[in-house]
Amino acid sequence: MKKTDIKKAGIILRPSTPELKDIFYDIKNVFESHGIEVFIDSISGGMIDVMGQEFDILCQKCDILVSIGGDGTLISTVRRSYKYQIPVLGVHAGKLGFLADLSVDEMKDFVQLLVKGEYRIDHRSVLQATIKTSESEDTIFAFNDIVLTRPSISKMIRIETLVDDKAFNTYYGDGVIVSTPTGSTAYNLSAGGPVLFPLTNVFSLTPICPHSLTQRPVVLPGHFSIDMKTPDKSALLIVDGQDIHEFGSGDTISIKLAKNPAKLIHKKDFNYFDVLKEKLRWGE
Repeated sequence: MKKTDIKKAGIILRPSTPELKDIFYDIKNVFESHGIEVFIDSISGGMIDVMGQEFDILCQKCDILVSIGGDGTLISTVRRSYKYQIPVLGVHAGKLGFLADLSVDEMKDFVQLLVKGEYRIDHRSVLQATIKTSESEDTIFAFNDIVLTRPSISKMIRIETLVDDKAFNTYYGDGVIVSTPTGSTAYNLSAGGPVLFPLTNVFSLTPICPHSLTQRPVVLPGHFSIDMKTPDKSALLIVDGQDIHEFGSGDTISIKLAKNPAKLIHKKDFNYFDVLKEKLRWGE
């Protein structure tokens, strides 16, 4: 983008947080002081009594999206807007996030840089999954991870996995996390998976509490594809920790990196390792 490219910004607020109203107006005023028109999505607008636009219309109308809240709000915004390939800026209204790295107080200075073109857009890998059942075939996208897990705490799940159509592994335990590099510091990290540099073209498979201690996380090149199925009658498929799909015997899920990346707006001097050190308290 050149400095003249950003004319309209769409804002999405963290749900069920009407106290963000003042912050919305503060950020709106900052954008408008630089000649950038501001819109808000209808759900966020309804929460703070402001007229909003339907999300898809917002994506078609605006040059950038701004999520205000935390990483969860940003993840949801990126996934929902993915097909429009619109850059997203994350503003944290609280603690520093892995993704939403700008604070509200930094917005005044950052928008000055934004209109001058002094920012960067990071391209982050996205998972594309095709879920096939006896009744339907659906394609979904995930920014962080896709988790195939047991439906109840009382039993384990068996997951048969193929890589590039070749038998790879059978996981037996609480489930499997398929993670993008961006999602590697989320559930994947908690389950003992590797931290992946966010701009790499890879993804990881991490077993959740496997029955066998020899089952270890695996990092795969981005051009690989994996297929998973289970002989169990029921399982849950969880997308970015936000959407849940029922999954069962006879169903299959095929996962690969999507052709197009998601686009995140950052300060030019944004340093991923600085965020890691602060969030994970490395070096203390």
